[in-house]
Amino acid sequence: MAKNRFSHAWLHDHINDPYVKMAQREGYRARAAYKLKEIDEQDRLIKPGQVIVDLGATPGSWSQYARNKLAGGKRTEGGIDGTIIALDILPMAPIADVTFLQGDFREDSVLVQLEEILAGRKVDLVVSDMAPNLSGVASADAARIEHLCDLAMDFAQRHLKPEGALLVKCFHGSGYSQIVEKFKHQFKTVAPRKPKASRDKSSETFILGRGLKNPA
Repeated sequence: MAKNRFSHAWLHDHINDPYVKMAQREGYRARAAYKLKEIDEQDRLIKPGQVIVDLGATPGSWSQYARNKLAGGKRTEGGIDGTIIALDILPMAPIADVTFLQGDFREDSVLVQLEEILAGRKVDLVVSDMAPNLSGVASADAARIEHLCDLAMDFAQRHLKPEGALLVKCFHGSGYSQIVEKFKHQFKTVAPRKPKASRDKSSETFILGRGLKNPA
């Protein structure tokens, strides 16, 4: 019964969520697009000519936002000033001007495809909205979240330009301070971000790291 009440409450909040309505109106696949939009507007992350990698991209709203930004606001296909590569284990419907690689970005076969697309170029920006399936067991969930952040940091270390940036999703709670410390070890500047589009009730937050301390 409690679960039923929770489902109804979530559905009510979702249907009446202004960001959900805005996403439907503006053609975004998920309200998450507005989280990246707010952070980008604050920190000016996405600029013409960049190479951007979106880790755990499905359903694709972050790639959609990045694509629209590099297209100068034009919604139709017709080329962008830059390169966007989206990766996910799950399938993703095509997005104009975005190259999608399905598979685990830790596997050689996926990395080979990525290197072919990059053609020797380093990456300006890595974004990750990846989140694990949460179990409700705090210690186990903290370990899963930290693991995904570690994967994103390792990927960024190998592929970012020295002045590049990494934006990842994590959650306040057990293990959060350890993730921040790892970021501080790897990046010159580190800042937490909690966009308005991130639900108040959620412990979700984002960490932005800029400028590798020891570029590859």
